[in-house]
Amino acid sequence: MQFNSVGGLMASTSDLDRQIQQLRECKLITENEVKALCAKAREILIEESNVQCVDSPVTVCGDIHGQFFDLLKLFEVGGDVPDTNYLFLGDFVDRGYYSIETFLLLLALKVRYPDRITLIRGNHESRQITTVYGFYDECLRKYGSPLVWRQCTEIFDYLCLSAIIEDKIFCVHGGLSPHIETLDQIRTIDRKQEVPHEGPMCDLLWSDPEDTNGWGVSPRGAGFLFGADTVANFNRVNDLDLICRAHQLVMEGRRWHFNKTVLTVWSAPNYCYRCGNVAAIFKLDENLTQDFAIFEAAPQVSLRISLFRSRGFGLSSGRLGAGANCMWRPRSVCFLLRTRAQSFLLEVTLTII
Repeated sequence: MQFNSVGGLMASTSDLDRQIQQLRECKLITENEVKALCAKAREILIEESNVQCVDSPVTVCGDIHGQFFDLLKLFEVGGDVPDTNYLFLGDFVDRGYYSIETFLLLLALKVRYPDRITLIRGNHESRQITTVYGFYDECLRKYGSPLVWRQCTEIFDYLCLSAIIEDKIFCVHGGLSPHIETLDQIRTIDRKQEVPHEGPMCDLLWSDPEDTNGWGVSPRGAGFLFGADTVANFNRVNDLDLICRAHQLVMEGRRWHFNKTVLTVWSAPNYCYRCGNVAAIFKLDENLTQDFAIFEAAPQVSLRISLFRSRGFGLSSGRLGAGANCMWRPRSVCFLLRTRAQSFLLEVTLTII
């Protein structure tokens, strides 16, 4: 297997394997390698559906948010690619220290094993959101220019909007939309664009379940709150057993809603390196028998945070992460705190629940 020529660069399977190993070691690949990787990923992703069909057995994962060492822990717990078939429900970037390494590793695995890993889009796979919550700044700091950020955000536009496992389990980052009654309506959306401010595509990435009837206004400023009756109708019309989604921190890593017709999966342990939650992955065998694997934060991250503190890298107040100009207001209040130690810049996102 070979990539097409991009900028004079030819990458073979052995080159890709080397890049995957390099990324596993939390080492950046070059800007030209990122460009070539994104070009090949685009060729693969453009062929996938807005409702991508996924075979069982499969392991479903929620938000990662740049917590790279916790992603490695996830693979340790759930099995490595390609031995395990994975479905990731989006929000690969922002808030964690290693968004670029996290996204590039997942993208490289997608290119290397396209039938063994499915990546769908979360609300943070967005140009506007990533300029507020850290991914843009991280790319600028690590590569010295916004070019890698632009390459990655272009790939965001090609990610699937949802997936369906064995025609019975609908998987999406956020939730349902009052503009969508059938899966076929999702299939007709033009996804190759920045996430709109409103409408069905926005709702799929932003909505949340709520103990209410019908539809409600979301405090996030985008998407909707949807109740048990809307879920029952959607599942009946589309002959579904379950809606599996991510998007919300749950301290126990997973949470059932509406008599087990909706499941929230969260896969970023000790979210933002301070929340103290465990993470979960949702495992389905060939008969769709359900199981969970629960895991805690990787020790490397804890050691890294302790090291920062022991060296006296104190925190000083900085800019508000969710500014007045942001069109989406998060449910939590996030502050981006910055400190400089010589030429080193440490960014920590604190989420006040």
